[in-house]
Amino acid sequence: MDGTSLPDVISAASQPEWTQDVEQFDVVVVGFGISGGCAALEAARTGGRVVLLERAAVPGGTSAMSGGAFYLGGGTPVQTATGHEDSVEAMVDYLTAVSQDPDVDKIRAYCEDSVEHFTWLEALGFEFERSYLDKKAVIQPGTEGLMYTGNEKVHPFKTMATPAPRGHKVPVAGDTEGTKLVMDLLRDRLADAGVEVRYETGANALVTDESGDVVGIQWRKFKESGLIRAHSVVLAAGGFVMNKDMVAKFTPNLAEKPFVLGSTYDDGLGIRLGESVGGATAFMEEAFITAPFYPPSQLVKGLVVNKQGKRFVAEDSYHARTSGFVMEQPDHAAYLIVDSEHIEHPVFPLAPFIDGWETVEEMEAGLGLPSGSLAATLAAYNENAARGEDPDFHKQPEWLAPQDKGPWGAYDLTLGKALYAGFTMGGLVTDVDGRVRRPDGSAINGLYAAGACASNIAQDAKGYSTGTQLGEGSYFGRRAGRHASTRAAKSPGTR
Repeated sequence: MDGTSLPDVISAASQPEWTQDVEQFDVVVVGFGISGGCAALEAARTGGRVVLLERAAVPGGTSAMSGGAFYLGGGTPVQTATGHEDSVEAMVDYLTAVSQDPDVDKIRAYCEDSVEHFTWLEALGFEFERSYLDKKAVIQPGTEGLMYTGNEKVHPFKTMATPAPRGHKVPVAGDTEGTKLVMDLLRDRLADAGVEVRYETGANALVTDESGDVVGIQWRKFKESGLIRAHSVVLAAGGFVMNKDMVAKFTPNLAEKPFVLGSTYDDGLGIRLGESVGGATAFMEEAFITAPFYPPSQLVKGLVVNKQGKRFVAEDSYHARTSGFVMEQPDHAAYLIVDSEHIEHPVFPLAPFIDGWETVEEMEAGLGLPSGSLAATLAAYNENAARGEDPDFHKQPEWLAPQDKGPWGAYDLTLGKALYAGFTMGGLVTDVDGRVRRPDGSAINGLYAAGACASNIAQDAKGYSTGTQLGEGSYFGRRAGRHASTRAAKSPGTR
């Protein structure tokens, strides 16, 4: 049996003890990352009796490894305090523009509720700093509360939606583990709400009734196993980046050379549990793969070329958008070219410095580019940049500068040379309240999904913004938990 196999489904009718001796909860949540924690908390606050299962010995999952950026907008207190105007409609326009197949209901709900969700997050016990970082970075290096973390000011999106910074970061310095602050607070709030959390315990099968509704789960803890009856099950068990068979089938680029971003249990089990009872999936072939060449911001003024010595992307794009286009180039190869006036080596280089050359002709030969190709590209770029223009890729004027002061240096953005990192983006198809859908669009009663095991707003790397996964994972986790608990309250014989 390989890693793409679906778990067995247990029929409630086949379990003699089902209606008498099996423990019962209103809601079972599988996975204690950001989405599962928010789902469990909201389910409990809605009045449900909730149990949260987590395969690891501690909470957090992959969420706790991240820097703590939440994509929020529509006029949050941080945006207002730092003088940045934003609106629900501008946020809707932007998220619609960057989506392959926009889910209008999800986008609209997420944007309309964004300020409320900001308030809900802070009520966990922290505050986003009312400050703004105006530099180009992957995530705020310090505790700044706001920055641009997407393609809002990048062509063509800047002409399709009014730009605004929406990357809200928790007050923890650095680009990793900021979300641990939120996860620790979630753990405390779950205890306050009376949610039972069972660690080192996972779900390995769903239980259905004669109608095909999900009515419970089978759990496993080491060699022990048992059943739980539930009116609703919320799957929040992460993506599949750690499942080599699923990666090979759906996202083979992730199997080639990138460093994968995930925890041990990002093995796709939540997705496969949903599929086992007829759940549909979407965007399974999409992966977030990136090797940022900035910071420092200065490098954005250089130009990125492929093996033919030609530009193919605006260099001021969000780093995953740039990397997404690199993946489409011959041999996944690309180089960042910077002159001596603008070169500034990164402190932690993900794209390694190759060498420096006194002339463009020597640089062409050193990089193995066709003779004259880079010279022509550089000449056109410099001529336009001197006028503050980029007619080919519409790079913003603030990042345009002629690269005409030799010597020149080059950084390697090629897959296998640069340190790419990635994770999966596809998952179970859900409606706006997290209900898992079948291929025909109908909902599977009793089954919900949220976070990285669900297909959400973020659909591909080119349209991604840092903070989208935490933002929508927490928000749609809340909606799934609330709806799951409300459904349980309406079911006969509950509570």
